[in-house]
Amino acid sequence: MSDTAARGLRMADLLKSMVARGASDIHLQAGAPPHLRLDGDLIAYEGVPALTPEQTEQIAMAMMTDSQRALFAHRHELDFAFTIPAVARFRCNVLRQRGSIGVVMRVVADAIPSFEALGLPPAVVSELASQPRGLVLVTGPTGSGKSTTLAAMVDFINRRFPKNVVTIEDPIEFLHRNQQSLVIQREIGLDTADFVDALKYAMRQDPDVIMVGEMRDKATVEAALTAAQTGHLVLSTLHTLDAIRTVNRVIDFFPPHERNQIRILLSESLLGILSQRLLPRADGPGRTLATEVLVNTPLIRDYIKDETKTGLIKDALMQDNLRGMQTFDQHLVDLYLGGAIRLEDAVYAATSPHELQLMITQRAGGRGDVNEAEFERLAARRGPVRG
Repeated sequence: MSDTAARGLRMADLLKSMVARGASDIHLQAGAPPHLRLDGDLIAYEGVPALTPEQTEQIAMAMMTDSQRALFAHRHELDFAFTIPAVARFRCNVLRQRGSIGVVMRVVADAIPSFEALGLPPAVVSELASQPRGLVLVTGPTGSGKSTTLAAMVDFINRRFPKNVVTIEDPIEFLHRNQQSLVIQREIGLDTADFVDALKYAMRQDPDVIMVGEMRDKATVEAALTAAQTGHLVLSTLHTLDAIRTVNRVIDFFPPHERNQIRILLSESLLGILSQRLLPRADGPGRTLATEVLVNTPLIRDYIKDETKTGLIKDALMQDNLRGMQTFDQHLVDLYLGGAIRLEDAVYAATSPHELQLMITQRAGGRGDVNEAEFERLAARRGPVRG
């Protein structure tokens, strides 16, 4: 066996081991040993020496096709998907840093999890995914499981309805096999130029459902709103922390003179917002999902249309839980009191530690681990929430 083949074999074995340990991400950088993200923490893989620039370049080039290598040579960074048979599928980013090549690999599960397995509220998400038209947004920071939630919604539709589903992804992560639906998956850079062009042409492909991997700019947001307005179910993501920030972010894509009209379009087309954060589990390894849920009721629709009332959305979420709505902090209280997460993680993830404290105190029934001094200490440690 050649040296190159031996190195490739050892790297495949290493990746297999890291996947088996439950890594969500794998980092390969020159000058450092391979690192994996395990339950949210980045740790070095023990027993493996620092990679050389030659090794990281060989690994990166081996994963790319000829056309991808040409694109990388021009752009110096590239997103693509890569599969190692019997190991895993990866969403890869190859980049240059300080003259060498680095690779970051997100592990993509082979099987698409159910709503229940992900910790999503199944009744609400099933209802949203069953609608014939409108816009559903899944939001949260990087690594919060947005792509997995979208994949679960597409899988739900695929298993139950005779629909034509078009996905636009950068890159394709989960592979969907046709079941009740036809699922057309298009990858940016490989199958289509960009999100805007793909959305424009998708409208001519007789779609029932359009999944847009991410709404990154004004043109994509505008095209997605138009598609939702013209009788399609549109699923997409944004990098925002909660429902109010999501509404404001969509509107902020547009110049001031267009925002009143966009508020009307968004209020009419929005079905719901699922905002996600992953927290370490208190009862074992792994992470658990905390979710804020907004369903676009007539009251929410009014709050979106009127800029002066948008801040009232939070109150509506807290009070209208008959429709499955909840704030992050309400769900964090449920998770903490149920023993799924630790108090310090709940405080760190909370939108408002003070409101979290009040809700836990009201419901804790005198639990000794809940006191004002402990909350203040934990809140001081976490700093402000950004997003």
